[in-house]
Amino acid sequence: MSRDRVNRICAALPGALRSDPWGGGHDAWKVGGKMFACVGAMREGVSVKTDGIETATMLIEAGVAERAAYFHRSWVYLPEDVAADELEHRLVQAYRIIRAGLPKKAQAALPPATG
Repeated sequence: MSRDRVNRICAALPGALRSDPWGGGHDAWKVGGKMFACVGAMREGVSVKTDGIETATMLIEAGVAERAAYFHRSWVYLPEDVAADELEHRLVQAYRIIRAGLPKKAQAALPPATG
């Protein structure tokens, strides 16, 4: 996995925007102003939102992910050696979770969701 791959996947999601809210080289991906994924400045890998603490715990216990430092327990860190299909799946799921949680007015202002 590379930062470029993460950024390509996220950039293809309707309404997803990249920012560096803390400075220092982070790539924080947001939809409707809410973050769904973040590539840090110091480590290769990406932190992503899951649908809850139980899913995050399951991914950590299965060895797919690690605890995401500085984030709520419903987030996980996918290390640089995560499988390509798992990476894409987790990024798309994180995007869908955040998008679905936006107020209806904010959702309506976004480009149509795909798939």
